[in-house]
Amino acid sequence: MDLLALADFDVVALHGGFGAANRATGRPKATLSRRVRELEDDLGVRLIERGARPFRLTEEGATLHAEAHVMLGRIEDVAEGLVARAGAPRGALRVSAPVLFAHRGLGRLAARFAMNYPAVRLEVVVDDRFVDPLKEGFDVVIRANPAASTELAGRCFLRDRLVVAAAPSLAEPGEGESVPAIVLGDAQLAAWRLTAQGQTTTMLPREVVRLSSMALIYDAVREGIGAAMMPASLIRDDIASGALKLWGEVDGRSIEVWALYPPQRHVAGKVSAFVGMLVDHFQDASPAFFDSV
Repeated sequence: MDLLALADFDVVALHGGFGAANRATGRPKATLSRRVRELEDDLGVRLIERGARPFRLTEEGATLHAEAHVMLGRIEDVAEGLVARAGAPRGALRVSAPVLFAHRGLGRLAARFAMNYPAVRLEVVVDDRFVDPLKEGFDVVIRANPAASTELAGRCFLRDRLVVAAAPSLAEPGEGESVPAIVLGDAQLAAWRLTAQGQTTTMLPREVVRLSSMALIYDAVREGIGAAMMPASLIRDDIASGALKLWGEVDGRSIEVWALYPPQRHVAGKVSAFVGMLVDHFQDASPAFFDSV
């Protein structure tokens, strides 16, 4: 099997088509198409559904891509490790980040990383969906409060308090009363036990809208439709200005933001460098360093 043809097939499958692969790599579409056909001829199977809209792999193509991407990634990591012994990290680095974190300064951090590591080709994709790094070709996945069952390795680089707040126009309920609530993603509704000024109050959230992103929840809360749980650092200025009213800190809950990556015996230098940048920037995992992004 021609490994160069396999690499071309991998990049076409990863980016979802010949045109997208051309734009991402600069390799001519005609060359990519020819190399994939040569690979199909070599294997004796079709890998891509020609003419399908949208782009689609055959069952054999999907199987090959899932296995080949991991294998090619390991080869690149080994090569990078050898080069890193004599110099800086290099190679492609794909990062998945949630919308809210990305919009709070990740673009500037990415720019600083690119300036410090010019041999690394950094790509950041913003998506609140929890992606599968192996199947979707990501080296690092940034997520808040990842499931304890995840098999990914990683480091927590940021911690924040979880609070409930609402627009001043929304009356704050008393003990045991119902409150209109804006709910994140597939979170299950449960009683809110809030602590404020040494007093603890239990409220009963009643779903009025469910949104997939914390950035959307922040906007909805400001419109006054309901209260929501949010990171304390996100609404600090709104509380100070009176645009939002703090109801209390969620008892026994907090936010941890992790940089996750596939577990490997040797973590690639480019991954270590990116994660290290996050850890170094958010000193002591404090959200106060959002201000310095």
